[in-house]
Amino acid sequence: MMKRNSIAATLLVAPLLLAGPALANNPEQVKQLLSTGQCFQCDLSGADLTGAHLIGADLREANLQGANLSHVNLEGADLTGANLTDANLTAAFLTNASLNEADLDRVNLTAAIINTADVSGASMEDMIITDAKIYNTQIGVGGSYDQ
Repeated sequence: MMKRNSIAATLLVAPLLLAGPALANNPEQVKQLLSTGQCFQCDLSGADLTGAHLIGADLREANLQGANLSHVNLEGADLTGANLTDANLTAAFLTNASLNEADLDRVNLTAAIINTADVSGASMEDMIITDAKIYNTQIGVGGSYDQ
């Protein structure tokens, strides 16, 4: 009976031990981004970059799908053609960022500060912009927000 309980406990606990925080598909590219600010066409999907200072970072055509970019400083960053689908940019700072041709579908921009960002040609379906501060940036269909 004791052996059966041990096996059952192991089977219940094993998935919890194996489940960890979401990791990027390429942790080396996360290190590269954080040390150099350069990550052209990198796979950073699912990466946790919370609070990172990515001022002027080159993230052109990067895969940031599902990444946690909350409280990240992306001032002047180039995210041209990047995939940010389902990314969390809560309280992110996006002044002078280039997001043209980026996929911003279902991005969470709650409380983000977006000033003079280039979003031309970006896909922006179902974005969350609650309490975002948006200046000199066109967000959504036909909407120009300058608060």
